Amino acid sequence: MRQVLFKFIKSLRDFLAQKFHQYNKSLPYLITMVIALIIVVGGINLFIELTETLKTEMLATYDTAITDYIISYRTPALTRYFKFVTNVGDSYGYLIVLAVFLLVSLLVFKRWKYVIQATLVLILATGSNMILKRFIDRARPGIEHLVSVETLSYPSGHAMSAMAFYGFLVYLFYTFNIHKVAKFFLILILVLLILSIGISRIYLGVHFPSDIAGGFIAGFIWVVFCILIFDLIDIFRRDPRT
Repeated sequence: MRQVLFKFIKSLRDFLAQKFHQYNKSLPYLITMVIALIIVVGGINLFIELTETLKTEMLATYDTAITDYIISYRTPALTRYFKFVTNVGDSYGYLIVLAVFLLVSLLVFKRWKYVIQATLVLILATGSNMILKRFIDRARPGIEHLVSVETLSYPSGHAMSAMAFYGFLVYLFYTFNIHKVAKFFLILILVLLILSIGISRIYLGVHFPSDIAGGFIAGFIWVVFCILIFDLIDIFRRDPRT
């Protein structure tokens, strides 16, 4: 991603140099940031338009079929597992994970900025989820809930935050210079955790499958946007011309 951004900014700088004799050296970065904002706003608008399918009978049929299939596997052991996983995707779970990640960042990588970035991604995803839920106003499933819930249903806050936060950690670990085997297993664990958190919400009866899909899509939009902005800031700071 960083290499692509670097090439794009270089091309934009060359283009501006041909058109204008003098221009602000920060202009290519500002233009790139505006483009990134347009992309994320466009993605959110598309996401909102797609929510219109929530009212269709076809989606209701799929939601019911998938939910019935998943809850048919309910057992005491699986219930304990999915309750634990759903707690990892809750506020206290994120505080614990952030504390561990802070220690790893400071002791191993000697950088605190990764924790700040991950926290910012989580805050953006959580805040926008609350807004989307109020805008869409979808009620929870009418089946038995194995955990208590107070907010609305779509999109799933657990799925959206998990995709944004743990998805961003996947990106970070992918870029870290660590042993390939360790990197593979860390990324695999995080991916399985994201999926498990999503499935747990269906299993526990508090979300429709389409809530989870919507949460994953919205969370992924934030991951892509934040990676673009963070990489852009890093390139800007390293650029001797700015």
